[in-house]
Amino acid sequence: MLIQIEQTSQKSPVERGQPSTTRDKKPSLRHSLWGGLRNLVFQRPLLAVWQINLRCNSSCSYCNLPLNEGRYEMTRDEIRHAFAGLYEEGVRFVFVQGGEPLLRKDLSGILQDLIRIGFHVTLITNGTRFTSGLVQELDKLAVSLSISLDTLDLLRYERIRGADQLSQVLGGLDLLEGYRHPKFLTCIVSEVNRDEVHEVVRFARSRGFLPVVGAYHWDVGLYGKQDPILMYERQQARRVFERLLEEDLLPPGYFQRYAKDNVSWLSGVSLKPCDAGRYSIAIDASGNVSPCLSLPVTGNLLESSLSEIIARFDRQEIQRCSDRSSCNRLDGRVIGSVLRHPIAAWQTPVTW
Repeated sequence: MLIQIEQTSQKSPVERGQPSTTRDKKPSLRHSLWGGLRNLVFQRPLLAVWQINLRCNSSCSYCNLPLNEGRYEMTRDEIRHAFAGLYEEGVRFVFVQGGEPLLRKDLSGILQDLIRIGFHVTLITNGTRFTSGLVQELDKLAVSLSISLDTLDLLRYERIRGADQLSQVLGGLDLLEGYRHPKFLTCIVSEVNRDEVHEVVRFARSRGFLPVVGAYHWDVGLYGKQDPILMYERQQARRVFERLLEEDLLPPGYFQRYAKDNVSWLSGVSLKPCDAGRYSIAIDASGNVSPCLSLPVTGNLLESSLSEIIARFDRQEIQRCSDRSSCNRLDGRVIGSVLRHPIAAWQTPVTW
């Protein structure tokens, strides 16, 4: 049964007090492939980067997101309604982040709803709140996991993350030892940890994690808060990525491709256009949609369809941001990079 997308002037079932429409079982492979291929051809969003909540138990030096403020978080029923509409419009992947998503008590139920609708879900977390029960639930749901870990040093961790939580993260990684689905460990290079990145990558691989290494960016909207202690000289940061490639510490395929993109950017080379607003969108906890979290909101999924919202995107502003920005974030460039480098995508050791 197709989900009917409400027009802007009409109220959604949630607003009318009626239960939202969702599937009882996952959609067919044919339906899933058709929606995704259609969006690839017409350069429409395939990926939604979603802030599931606004609360966080860390205070990271490079994060400028408006956290722990009294803004509205969609209910589980509103989420089902909004994301069922997104699926019908061809979105197939969801990065669930926060805040810290593990602070949301109904997280497991929400992830179950998203997977039942048909999405492939990646949960992005600081890894401080894992329990054996939660890990078992996530494993059954086949959720991909991305855990943030920039350092193995207690003092450096507290300096970067603003909280003394390294022991909790390492305990959570222990619980994930037998996890059967893709699990990534993301390390952000800054001046504080650049001499330790190689050790973190080796640690990740020894624990069965796929290491993803990116550069700290500042003055890029909500993504990058200026912190003089974290700010680096580009040449020194570039050398970190060059060494990772020279020593073959990163897995093949897209992991190495992303490192090469970081080398290019840190060398002053312009990257290909960002995917924001084209293959990816950002959604905040209230259902507001923007091309990415660094650009203005143009609509809300509880009031408008995705097609109506993306029609309001300022494409020139997206291009200006891509041209001038230091941002080469994975979630904003992954799909376009995969399309430009199909061999690297084929070599990537990840099965969904």
